[in-house]
Amino acid sequence: MAWMNQTLVTEFFVKGFSEASHLQSLFFVFFLSLYTVALSGNILIFVTISFNPTLHTPMYFFLVNLGLIDILCTSTIVPKLLENMLGRKTISYSDCMTQMYFFTWSLGAEVLLFTAMAYDRYVAICHPLRYSIMMNKRVCMLLAAGVWSISILNTSINSSLMLRLSFCHSNVVNHFFCEIPPLLKLSCSPTYVNEIMVFIADVFLGMGNFMITMLSYACIISSILKIRSTEGKKRAFSTCSSHLIVVSVYYSTVIYTYIRPSSSYSSDKDKVVSVIYTSVAPTLNPLIYTLRNKDVKVGLKKVFSFFKRC
Repeated sequence: MAWMNQTLVTEFFVKGFSEASHLQSLFFVFFLSLYTVALSGNILIFVTISFNPTLHTPMYFFLVNLGLIDILCTSTIVPKLLENMLGRKTISYSDCMTQMYFFTWSLGAEVLLFTAMAYDRYVAICHPLRYSIMMNKRVCMLLAAGVWSISILNTSINSSLMLRLSFCHSNVVNHFFCEIPPLLKLSCSPTYVNEIMVFIADVFLGMGNFMITMLSYACIISSILKIRSTEGKKRAFSTCSSHLIVVSVYYSTVIYTYIRPSSSYSSDKDKVVSVIYTSVAPTLNPLIYTLRNKDVKVGLKKVFSFFKRC
């Protein structure tokens, strides 16, 4: 299985999340639960926002996009992981590259969308009188189009560079899915260009968007502190606290994974970190936004009432 000629590498052997056989059932239930909650939660938010006209605002428009990205991410990773736990630990070369493509796409789209959401909160709190003008339907559509387009461009470049590599040292992926860092570690071709492009993408998409988001929140906090009433401060902060929690968790794990050279990839630690942005974050996103948002709660009640009547 190891030390193969490139022409013979038609599939990869994926080690999975854990090699401890006595824990496979426990991990299977854990990841199946995460996937079920992530899928149902994001679909429910999509339905709730779509069927409630009062929620047709920029903030919820971006929340729908976030749900679609989370569904793309978890559906790309978790089903194959569950299959791996049931005993099928191989993945074809084409399926591996496809999985990497869609995951990288969702990863880039998510960080870009976080920036768009931060800008929306910045305008809402710092420029409330001009909000309807600065965040009109055309602006929202352009921001969403930019999110999806730039993320597609990023994943297309990185995936094209991956397809140029030869895999002749080993076909054993020491991870639970096909991600760029562990795949680069397997290549017998020079990966310098790939690592440079990954680094550039991480600086631009990861650290760049993180800095813009933090700058937005610095302005937001400054504006909130100028509000005289305590109730007004609480109300203003509640509109952006959920987004700040999600962003902090997501960025810390993504930047940690991609800002380093592939040679420093450490299997066990990086697997745990990867779980956070591939499974845990998509699961928590709908819960955080739903449980902390009164408008969404009201919309959910209307949806449940509608289905009860049916």
